[in-house]
Formats: sequence, structure tokens, C-alpha cells
Amino acid sequence: MTEPQFGGTYEQILRAARLAETEGLHSFARSDHLAWDRRHAPDATDAFATIGGLARDTDTVRLAVLVTPITFRHPAIIAKNAATIDQMSGGRFDLGVGTGWNDFEHDALGISFPEESERWARFEDALGYLEAAFGAGHGRHTGPFYNLDLDVRPKPTGIRLIIGGGGPRRTPTLAGTRADEYNVFMCPADEAREKIHVMREAAGDRTVEVTMMGTVTAAGTDAELADLVSAAAGRRNITNDELISRWEKSGVVFGTPPQLREKIAALEDAGVERLYLQWLDLTDYDGLARMVELVRG
Repeated sequence: MTEPQFGGTYEQILRAARLAETEGLHSFARSDHLAWDRRHAPDATDAFATIGGLARDTDTVRLAVLVTPITFRHPAIIAKNAATIDQMSGGRFDLGVGTGWNDFEHDALGISFPEESERWARFEDALGYLEAAFGAGHGRHTGPFYNLDLDVRPKPTGIRLIIGGGGPRRTPTLAGTRADEYNVFMCPADEAREKIHVMREAAGDRTVEVTMMGTVTAAGTDAELADLVSAAAGRRNITNDELISRWEKSGVVFGTPPQLREKIAALEDAGVERLYLQWLDLTDYDGLARMVELVRG
């Protein structure tokens, strides 16, 4: 999973996606931000445009957006983009939708950014709209923000809906009742277990896949790991012990291959079925390839 709002050309994104495909990974995902801050705003590519390109430039890996904010994409536009990419990819597209949260990108680009309560209301209304648009035949939806009265075509053949976040109840409950995939923000295994339990209670008999997305710091040896920790701590102007404590509290997966296997096994035991490996620096292809190699090893 990449975050191209921090920089990354289409060719760099494509190279990362092809690595995922070559290594037999399940999915390649990217974020949907129009900007991040004033330093990175010029380099932020559009999520749906780049995934459309990947749909034609890859063959087998699933493609996902984690996640598109309802604040700057009307559900009619989301539905059309998603169904088109589904067609272009042969049914390999997974659609993540969320409330939006980064006020900077909205303010800087002149996009309305409602209060949190309205964003949630719009999000839930948009989910109903998308269900109607993707459903068979004529779509009808009447909501407080969005209305639909049309047979929206093309119809998707393979789209899966992703709902994710870090909240303890509202997000997992909504994912349980509406999504095909519940994506948990990276957290310790015990915390993930509680959120997954809430989601499963809401899902009842529905089948919902549980995934997790977050940073992975992988090292081949203890010495290499110590160097990585020291460098990361130095960038944050904190001690190595303070950094390790932060990582453990936030559930960051880090270590040598045996340590990685132990941490991933704990997440699996908590109910996580698949892990998105977050990688920020698309210019460092060798580092990305090494991380994938170590996690798989």
C-alpha cells in the first residue's frame, strides 16, 4: 500500500504494482489524497486515474483505493470511476470509501470540508447510493444528501467494498453491515481483536474479510534492525527505547524475519486475514523489494 501524496510518478507507482504482481502478492493499494501539506501538494497524483492505468498495465494483482473521501468525490462519480476500472481490470478493483479527514487538502484546494457529524452522515448516505447504483437494474436511492433514479451502467462484475478506520465501534459496526472488507488501521493484536469482534457481531451471517494496513520495518539481522531503529529515532529526535515503545504501543510490525513472523501470527490469531504493507518512498524501489522479501521470508 503506497501513499503517493508524498511523491511518486505513475511509472514509480507502476513499478511497485508490478513488484507486487511478480511476487504473487494479493493486492496493490494506494491512498486517495489530492494533497498532504504544502511541501507535498505538487506531487500528489490522482488515485482513480493511476489505478485506471494500472488496470491496463498489470494482469493479475487486485487493485484497491484506501480510501476515497466522500468529501471531494460525489458518489455518482465514484460509481462511474469504479465500474469503469472494474471493466478495465477484468474485475480486479476493490473500492474503499471513507468520510475524509485531512482538512488541509480541502482548505488549500477550496473544497468544502463539513463538520465530522455531517461527513459521517454523507458517508452513510453515499454507501446507500453506491449500493443502489451497483445493484441489478434501475437504481433508486433517496437520502438526505444524495438521490438516484437511473439504471447506472456499466455494472461492475468484481468490485468489493472496503470500509476501514481506527474507531472502536462505529467503523467496525458499519463495516460489518455494509462492507466486503473491513480494513483495520494498524494497532496491537489485542486492540485489533476487540474491533474485529464488534465487526463480527454486526455482520452476523455476512462474510467480511478482515485486513490491516500499516507500516512494516523489516531487517535481515539484529544489527541491521538496530541501525534502522537508530536512524528512525534520530529523525524524530528521540531515543531508541522511546521509538520502540511508540512502535509497540501503535502495533507497528518490525523486526527480523522470525520476529516479523511472530508479530504477524499474533495478528492472524486476533482475526486479521491479510496485511497491507505500507511503503511511503516510491523512489526507493530496492528498499521496497527488500522489505517484501524479508516479510515473505
